[in-house]
Amino acid sequence: MVSAALLSLVAVGCLIAMEALHRAKWPSRGPYTAVITWQTLGLAWGVSTIGALLAFGLSSYQLGAAGGSLALATDLVTGRLILTELSQGVEGVSHVVAVVLALVLTLVLFYGLVSSFVQVVRVRRRHHDLLELVASEHPDVPGARVVDHPAAAAYCLPGVLRSQVVISAGALAVLDNRELAAVLAHEHAHLRQRHDLVLLPFSSLKRAFPRVRLVRTYYESVALLIEMCADDQASRRSSSRELAMALLRFGAAGPAPVPAGAMAAVSEAEPGVMRRVNRLLRPDEELPYHAGAVIMGGSAFLLAAVTCLWHIPV
Repeated sequence: MVSAALLSLVAVGCLIAMEALHRAKWPSRGPYTAVITWQTLGLAWGVSTIGALLAFGLSSYQLGAAGGSLALATDLVTGRLILTELSQGVEGVSHVVAVVLALVLTLVLFYGLVSSFVQVVRVRRRHHDLLELVASEHPDVPGARVVDHPAAAAYCLPGVLRSQVVISAGALAVLDNRELAAVLAHEHAHLRQRHDLVLLPFSSLKRAFPRVRLVRTYYESVALLIEMCADDQASRRSSSRELAMALLRFGAAGPAPVPAGAMAAVSEAEPGVMRRVNRLLRPDEELPYHAGAVIMGGSAFLLAAVTCLWHIPV
């Protein structure tokens, strides 16, 4: 029961830490560090919550969450588990319920991840095929495909075999050459660092818990940080001011809807464009190296602690 109690504390602590991270000011100073911290907290919450339920439900084995799970698999084959647990009265029933809840949560999280991945791949494949019909090369936009559409749009479609940056004729009409170069650098940063895969676990959580507003809020926080990461990469290849002006021009023109599975410089669903613009025009001091090292070390320690707690045999 000790491991169940400790894993429960870790799960609650992760939720508190997520809310604190969401409200904190430092993530915009170190977006890469903040994104890794979000990933760590999300993973630790899921593993510790499932582990707490298993450690409680399988406490009669006195093997912890990991060892108890292996023993559970053996007893499921013989059918002894349900009869043994139910024979212990209310406490036994609560153990069975805890194990069932752990299994359900695992399946929900796995379903959200797999279904999100499958849907994104399917939509991207369809959009790639569509672009072959409606998009064309443009001499002024190397490395991108141009769509003849009046709305201002710029986005990328990541992929394993084929990745594309797409920009509309409406965007070409409102951007000058330097602003266009900044936007293209932003989109290529998404492709180069595979930000779609970084965002996938959070989009799968949003899909698994579609009615939980907190999950959607945290997803938006991570998505904004990923855009800041791409902004930083683009600023190293072009001027921060040019990228900021491009974002403002997209906003003034009214950002166009972005296809599912794509990552856009500005989308109509993104609420943090002005935060990105202010950050580019008036950048804060970067997160100190030692602070980032402490945060990363704490993240590694958290994952190691959760792993150890799964193996505590009491």
